[in-house]
Amino acid sequence: MKKSILILTGGGPAPGINTVVASIAKTFIAKGYRVLGIHGGFKGLFSSAPQITELDFLLADSIYNRGGSFLIMSRYKPSEEDFEKNFNISLFVKNNIELLVTIGGDDTASTANRVAKYLSIHNHTISNIHVPKTIDNDLPLPLQRPTFGYESAKAEGARLATTIYEDARASNNWFIICAMGRSAGHLAFGIGAAAHYPMIIIPEMFNKTTITLDKIINLSVSSMIKRLTLGIKYGSVMISEGVFQELSNDELTKSGIIFSYDDHGHPELGKVSKAHIFVELVEKRLKELSIDIRTRPVELGYELRCQPPVAYDLVYCTELGIGVYKLFSEGKTGCMVYIDHLGKVMPLNLVDIQDPVTGKIPPRGVSIESDRIQTIINNIFHFIKEEDYHEARKYVSNPEEFDFRKILNW
Repeated sequence: MKKSILILTGGGPAPGINTVVASIAKTFIAKGYRVLGIHGGFKGLFSSAPQITELDFLLADSIYNRGGSFLIMSRYKPSEEDFEKNFNISLFVKNNIELLVTIGGDDTASTANRVAKYLSIHNHTISNIHVPKTIDNDLPLPLQRPTFGYESAKAEGARLATTIYEDARASNNWFIICAMGRSAGHLAFGIGAAAHYPMIIIPEMFNKTTITLDKIINLSVSSMIKRLTLGIKYGSVMISEGVFQELSNDELTKSGIIFSYDDHGHPELGKVSKAHIFVELVEKRLKELSIDIRTRPVELGYELRCQPPVAYDLVYCTELGIGVYKLFSEGKTGCMVYIDHLGKVMPLNLVDIQDPVTGKIPPRGVSIESDRIQTIINNIFHFIKEEDYHEARKYVSNPEEFDFRKILNW
């Protein structure tokens, strides 16, 4: 029977998924393999009638530069009972599958390991290789290499953020934008920096103080007051949705947001409008201060996930797809494909980046004290500091309450 590989995609979409899938398919087809794609993520492996598409060259060639995911995705997390009762092992046996390729985040990678172990116990040994994907850029890849999809999402986010900023300038008001990023502020900071936003708020900024809603609101107002002292009546604030991960239960209750949770226990941030909540809180504070500024909410998230990949990700994802074959041909398994800044393909074993106690992969945060980040904060941001107190008192009686560095305890 002809040898086969199986590809599945888990989690949410990111620009470049189809490029990875197509590059894997083209490479393995040229080596004599059948390439199968399964729809529904891991849920398809626990179905008696999984939806399978065989990828030939023409299909791969038609999707390699498309956004979204040709293979239907899901966040399905199988239980132990699923493995005992529902796992479709015949799919692997009948199709002579030698390799399972998973594309997703850390949850997808962890479940792939469980699948491989189960198959090995049942005398069907396969290799499994993972391709790390997230627009959040929060997987701890060596040398600060980005995760694929991040650069494309940032590029589209910057285009939209620049348009929003122009609207603020044209109408003399302020927009408060909440950008996607479950636990790290890479995307929000990257978009905000590219669009020259006068205030960007990400969870990593609260490295010396507890994060609260009041501090987030005061940082926003600090930028507004500073611009008023400069004679500028417009602007935009970029806030990472990841701040919600760090808020205490009391603070979340204060915000009025009630979260639902996905199969992996993560709050489903996309179901609520964080920007709307922040606008309500900021406007309440402005009203208390008798400052006449209009604010508008904007969410940036789902608009970014399925855009066509930019050239950076087209090349990067092609290299990752080819890298899967290289690692497989070398007998590697249970690893992620990693490409360093010189283009060298290497296996990145999950055990090397997992927490030794919990087994989870800790997120990579923004290096807030790095020169690269501090340069933006010190030269592009607008905020109140001590030398601004005199001018700021024209608008507030207590400017020290809105001192950027005092708020953050920097």
